[in-house]
Amino acid sequence: MHIMKVDPRSLKDNPDNTRQSKSTPQADALLLATIKAVGIIQPPVIFPQTDGGNGYVIEAGHRRTRMAIAAGLEEIDVLVVEAANDNGAMRSMVENIAREPLNPVDQWRGIERLIALDWTEEAIAVALALPVRQIRKLRLLANVFPAMLDQMVLGDMPNEQQLRTIAAANLDEQKEVWKAQKPKKGQPAAWWQIANALSKTRMYAKDASFGDDLREAYGIEWVEDLFAPADEDSRYTTNVEAYLGAQQEWMTNNLPKKGMIAEVTQWGDVKLPQKASRVYGKASKGDHTAMYLDRNGKVQTVHYQMPQERKTGGKGAVVQGGATAGEDMIDAPKQRPDVTQKGHDMIGDFRTDALHEALARAPIEDDTLLALLVLAFAGMNVRVDSGANDTVFGTKRFARHAVRLIDGEGRLSFDIDTLRVAARSMLVDVLSCRRGMSNSGIVSRIAGQAIGADGYLQNMGTDDFLLCLSRQALEASCKDTSVLPRPKVRETRAALVEHFKEGHFVHPAALFVPDQKDLAELIKQGEIVEEEDTATSGETSDGLGGELADGSATGDTADLGANQPEADDGAPGEDETAYGIAAE
Repeated sequence: MHIMKVDPRSLKDNPDNTRQSKSTPQADALLLATIKAVGIIQPPVIFPQTDGGNGYVIEAGHRRTRMAIAAGLEEIDVLVVEAANDNGAMRSMVENIAREPLNPVDQWRGIERLIALDWTEEAIAVALALPVRQIRKLRLLANVFPAMLDQMVLGDMPNEQQLRTIAAANLDEQKEVWKAQKPKKGQPAAWWQIANALSKTRMYAKDASFGDDLREAYGIEWVEDLFAPADEDSRYTTNVEAYLGAQQEWMTNNLPKKGMIAEVTQWGDVKLPQKASRVYGKASKGDHTAMYLDRNGKVQTVHYQMPQERKTGGKGAVVQGGATAGEDMIDAPKQRPDVTQKGHDMIGDFRTDALHEALARAPIEDDTLLALLVLAFAGMNVRVDSGANDTVFGTKRFARHAVRLIDGEGRLSFDIDTLRVAARSMLVDVLSCRRGMSNSGIVSRIAGQAIGADGYLQNMGTDDFLLCLSRQALEASCKDTSVLPRPKVRETRAALVEHFKEGHFVHPAALFVPDQKDLAELIKQGEIVEEEDTATSGETSDGLGGELADGSATGDTADLGANQPEADDGAPGEDETAYGIAAE
């Protein structure tokens, strides 16, 4: 090892350099300025070419060399070392890690180069002071689509579970999902959406009852889950159909006497025969056995009993049906209902299809349409986190608005003023800009802008709110006022509070104008849902946005309520007073 002076332009880049990610322009500019001011503080490390050439290859210091050339230096000091057997791959990796942590993608690339040079995973782990498990995790990046790797190089990494899901998918699937979920330039990727799109159901070997004979017969291949704890069997397969088939065949081959293979409900509960009673605890000799597969594909066993036969009356007595007492008699079966549960399910489907068709195509007056919207929010399938008060769950609150619009026989019966109060009250319970569970998102801001809610914002020139503003924001708030910024932030804040005691201050961030990014995302989501609905139905609905049976356009809502009569000039109703809503 010795120091010598060389022309930086004569040095060759090392193809095995560990850090492949480009540095930022800001970092390069800072390094260039430092070299121009004080020179190179630590000489780059080089070694002689091993392919028969007479030049030198850079082992460490590629950026320093590039910036020295950019600074116009004719010669620089370098440290010459002997060429390593691995072309300096390990030394380059260690030197880079010591200077600044490598991003996971560069770590993986360095590991793959070492593996190609016959380094074992255990040896790499010892040299880098990393667990072998971590080395194996990084090697999962070999299964990631290159475009995703480029995004990860920028520091936008998925979490461990998301990376695990992405790496388990094949490259063609990753390519299609990335094409649909690719972020805009400079934006982070929605890794959770990408992982959800690529996720597959896993069936684990630890839950399998079948052996290797059935595994081979069904073509099941186990894959090791590198993220699972080391002390448990983490093998799995995504071939769900083959796994369940092998489990079913194993149950058939191992079914005990008085045994049956049972089905499960949609909630994963076992379906036992009619009148059967499940046995909890230790089963007796006369009990029956039911085997079934749970949601994880694991074989489960339950025991049950069938109804006991009973005897009625004394010996020799004649009982109902002509049987004599002493003979075994089983309870008479229950009378079948007029409509079974499946029939009621089908009726629900028929009703829903007819209701949706009528809502899309039937002529509906504006006041009836608004009343139906109020009723819809009172349905049992609606859950809204209301921001109206401390009771956030608003589902049960909606019934009080709906009952105003119906009579004792369930028919719609209301006047236009009652409808307006009910609609306003329902909107008060539903729309919210509060942060947290009750936040309605961008739709609440669009609604607020549409009805001029900016004019109802309260004075924000209070000490509590102004404490939340930075110095720059406080000084910007002084614009168009007689208050001048003070040297200290608290003095500026106190002056603004005093100024706005008799005035009215609204910070621009509080205005209802929707954020353009959120608006674009809302429009994009609507287009996606519309495309999915079109793909599912095979055709676009003719009812929405088309013409009604009477020829009126359903897509035009600009005149909604335009022909409705105005409210009387009397005092507002009880509900209007409760919500601070003046009668129109």
